[in-house]
Amino acid sequence: MVTYRIHFIRHALTKANEEGRYCGITETPVSEKGRREMVKKAEEFVYPPADKVYVSPLRRCIDTAAFLYPEGYARVVPELREMNFGDFEGKLLSDIHDAPEYKKFIKGGLDNPPPNGESLRSVVQRCFEGVDFIIKDMMQNGIGSAAVVTHGGIIMNMLGCFGLPKYPPNEYACDFGEGFTVLVTAQMWQQSGAFEVAGRLPYERE
Repeated sequence: MVTYRIHFIRHALTKANEEGRYCGITETPVSEKGRREMVKKAEEFVYPPADKVYVSPLRRCIDTAAFLYPEGYARVVPELREMNFGDFEGKLLSDIHDAPEYKKFIKGGLDNPPPNGESLRSVVQRCFEGVDFIIKDMMQNGIGSAAVVTHGGIIMNMLGCFGLPKYPPNEYACDFGEGFTVLVTAQMWQQSGAFEVAGRLPYERE
């Protein structure tokens, strides 16, 4: 039985990340610091090869994928975009931490979206649809390995929901330019909607 290998990678640091702003669907470019960090990581560590690259539609992911896989064809997967934080988009924590709406939002829950934003239930559902598309595309086209450049929160929720062994999403937190490799077979995905988390990346140089 064929085992498919998928590398989920978080985008590089952005200006909004540096400033501590909530930035979901808002476009924010990779910062100069983020570019320097990616160059350093690419020199010190090994990013696994990929037969195909899939990306969130947001520019910070597209640019990170272009840096890590300059020869790869990047297929945009809209379902892997970051969460829509609604009225909190672009805001600093100091701007909103006393607001009743924010205090309600940080209590968590699948059906507790930020004002005019997206619920976690919606994020999880579209993440499943995005991963399902990727896995089926790999199977149909004989793609053995793929890189998926997306967002930290998306990676946490995908691995927390669909990854084995089962851990809370925050156990799958990763830094910018880092992520996880997962392994999946057709039987595992079709019967269980799950994949095996094989380890963190990038890899140490031998």
